[in-house]
Amino acid sequence: MRKQGILNAEICKVIAALGHTEYLVIADPGLPITEGIKVIDISLRQGVPGFLEVLDSVARETVIESFVYAAEMEEYSPELLAGMKDILAKIPEKKISHENLKGMLSTARAIIKTGECTSYANVVLEGGVNF
Repeated sequence: MRKQGILNAEICKVIAALGHTEYLVIADPGLPITEGIKVIDISLRQGVPGFLEVLDSVARETVIESFVYAAEMEEYSPELLAGMKDILAKIPEKKISHENLKGMLSTARAIIKTGECTSYANVVLEGGVNF
């Protein structure tokens, strides 16, 4: 067992295996996922665990080159967007339509489903390198 950080073995494996420019997605439970994509469903009940809580834990252990979010977050989930940008401060960002974000899912290494039930609580993290 690890002393600190993420304890979920599947999430640890995905982070360790994430290559440069590969995608790791943190998603709400309603995001439609293409069959065949690895899903790590950690949702317990509505709101648990929360999107920001999961994102913060993953960001602390992952080299992130950039991130992508749905433009709709600005209108429907501004508080969540602000929290996400605080966690991912100084990392390059890109906003696209929710439809285009869903199109990126088929190339994700894995998707972590949270219990967050706030609209558009999804982010695509692009793996970076630590050298």
